[in-house]
Amino acid sequence: MRLSSEQIDSLRRIVRTVAGPAARVRVFGSRLRDDAAGGDLDLLVEMAEAVDAPAELAARLSARISRSLHGRTVDVLILVPNLRRLPVHEIALAEGQLI
Repeated sequence: MRLSSEQIDSLRRIVRTVAGPAARVRVFGSRLRDDAAGGDLDLLVEMAEAVDAPAELAARLSARISRSLHGRTVDVLILVPNLRRLPVHEIALAEGQLI
C-alpha cells in the first residue's frame, strides 16, 4: 500500500471525526499496488447507521482528506444501510484493505 503510517493514522482520525467513531475505512484501487505510481486515493467508508446526507458526508471527507494529503485527489464512497449497494461497493469490499 502506498500510504505511510502517518497518512493512515491521519485518514483514520479524519474519518472518525467526520463520520463517527464506529466508521470503518478501506483503501482500494491503485493505492494498494506498490508497483504503481501517482493516482488518486480511493476510499470506502462503511457505517452501520443510516446517513441523511451521504453526498455531503462524502464531499466533506474528500475535502478534509485531500487537504491532509497536500491536495491529492480523493474519491470517497459511502456504504450505509439507506443507500443502494452498487457494483463499485462490491469491488471495494472484495479488493479493499481496512485501515
